[in-house]
Amino acid sequence: MSDLYNVSAAPHIRSPIKTNSIMRDVILALIPAGLFGIFNFGLRALLVILATVLSCVVTEYVYCRLMKKPVNPWDYSDIVTGLLLAFNLPSGIPIWMAVLGGVFAILIVKMLFGGLGQNFMNPALAARVFLFISFPARMSSFALDKVISPTVTDFLRDGVLVLDGVSGATPLGQLKAGETVDLLKLFIGNIGGTIGETSALALLIGAAYLFYRKVLTPIIPFIYILSFAIFALIFGGHGFDMNYILGHILSGGLILGAFFMATDYVTSPITPKGQLIFGAFLGIMTGIFRIIGTGVEGVSFAILLGNLLVPLIDNVTRPKTFGKERVKGVK
Repeated sequence: MSDLYNVSAAPHIRSPIKTNSIMRDVILALIPAGLFGIFNFGLRALLVILATVLSCVVTEYVYCRLMKKPVNPWDYSDIVTGLLLAFNLPSGIPIWMAVLGGVFAILIVKMLFGGLGQNFMNPALAARVFLFISFPARMSSFALDKVISPTVTDFLRDGVLVLDGVSGATPLGQLKAGETVDLLKLFIGNIGGTIGETSALALLIGAAYLFYRKVLTPIIPFIYILSFAIFALIFGGHGFDMNYILGHILSGGLILGAFFMATDYVTSPITPKGQLIFGAFLGIMTGIFRIIGTGVEGVSFAILLGNLLVPLIDNVTRPKTFGKERVKGVK
């Protein structure tokens, strides 16, 4: 009997990588964009970030206690959701709206569907779209180009400290109107937009860290951006205008969405072929929303639509079972 093999239940191959380590790496990767957002929009941006993170953490804790479920405060997933939600909000949004978004993301999209790993779409983006549909004026009001000088002072507005700014068209609005944009300014990020989307440089630094840590694979983000660029080249009406194409890539939430939200493990395909299809679908849908549609943004809607198709994509691209042959004429 000592020569018999002991076979345990699946899975037989286990990874030393834990959920909390992945989430911790994502938090670290988001720090550069978060710090730049605070620099760009002032202390009000920090307040929004704290509001969304705390609302996500408290909502998950209260739900678990009420439902008598185990509380795991160290998986950090609620913190990641709060950060990503804040990064998709304008800095001037009322704090109660930011808190409402955090509650919606955790309670409605995550916990009611089973908690971590069971949500059918990205919680942060779902909350962002919920707020956009409910409060379109507030969600479309951006502080642009913070006035930077040695004499800039903070002042009290609505009970919080903020930095003064000026208003104007967003880069996507300029591109929609046929104007050119400053690509260097877009890359660095001293522009208007939501808190975490403005600096492509800061986001790419965070993405590079995730690639180094092998948390991300390049298929989805690169195919997403490439397919969108091809769509813009064919249907944008500007030909091979690099200012137009790169302006679209560097502005809005495309970089943030491609590297930090479309790559969510739970709501993205698991097969390589599926990831190719998923990335191409996101690029095409973003192009339709931005270029053909009447709006100027489309990343959030494209990713959420893609999330809904993930089960179908996984089913279609599922590899053949090991040792099983397909008989011709038999399904």
